[in-house]
Amino acid sequence: MKATRKKSTPKPLAGTRILVGRARHQASALSAQLEKLDAEIIEIPFIEIRNPRSYRPLDAALKSIADYDWLVLTSVNGVEALSARMKRLRVSPKRFKHLKIAAIGPATREEIEALGLKVDVLPLRYIAESVVDSLRGKVEGKRVLLARAKVARDIIPRELRKMGAQVDVVEAYETVVPASSRARLRSIMKDPKRRPHVITFTSSSTVRNFVALLGGRGRPPHTSLEGTQFASIGPITSATLRELGLPVHIEATEYTIPGLIEAIQSNAFKASI
Repeated sequence: MKATRKKSTPKPLAGTRILVGRARHQASALSAQLEKLDAEIIEIPFIEIRNPRSYRPLDAALKSIADYDWLVLTSVNGVEALSARMKRLRVSPKRFKHLKIAAIGPATREEIEALGLKVDVLPLRYIAESVVDSLRGKVEGKRVLLARAKVARDIIPRELRKMGAQVDVVEAYETVVPASSRARLRSIMKDPKRRPHVITFTSSSTVRNFVALLGGRGRPPHTSLEGTQFASIGPITSATLRELGLPVHIEATEYTIPGLIEAIQSNAFKASI
């Protein structure tokens, strides 16, 4: 008697084409986790991380880090940029030991801890508004260093200053539209056989750059987007999608990469029952 083979249960994202638009050096982590769920991955970066035009403000802040009470970091990119300048200037992490440090989310915290530093504040929700709430009552009369992208929302420095903090904002990196992605993205979006079923957006910058790569806001919203769902990492990114006339089909409950994957997976499950 022949043994019967058990049929393997298809994974939730089998046959689903997902476009990952993260920066090239960060796409692999998201792609690898989605591939474990049998998704077919397309990687086209919507964002490129570049050095700031000048490191002078950041370098000056690092050299006088003893004058600060708090350090606020709102992205992994910011931590990586900070770490690179510390090494370049030979600024030891030991000089940061007196600081209280706030991180916007778990991935940023992990990157900070990899430098041997302690994170004192991690907000309940991983957005700027929650960072502000978590620092309420802690920064009055304190000097705060915020290292971030060249273009970013001003809610953190504005609200901390209202609380009585002295806030120095320094540019650690800038994000630009990767021109090399334009032709490939447009080609894929025009082809129904290659067009993704889901596109992931992990920041407002990825949304704006996606629109720019496809020709700007004036392009008819239905063009080349039929049958494609937009997956957002959280409410701020979702607000930018809507602001630019794009729908939000999927939004992560926890504003992290694992949270985004879970939301995509849950949506696929609901669609199949």
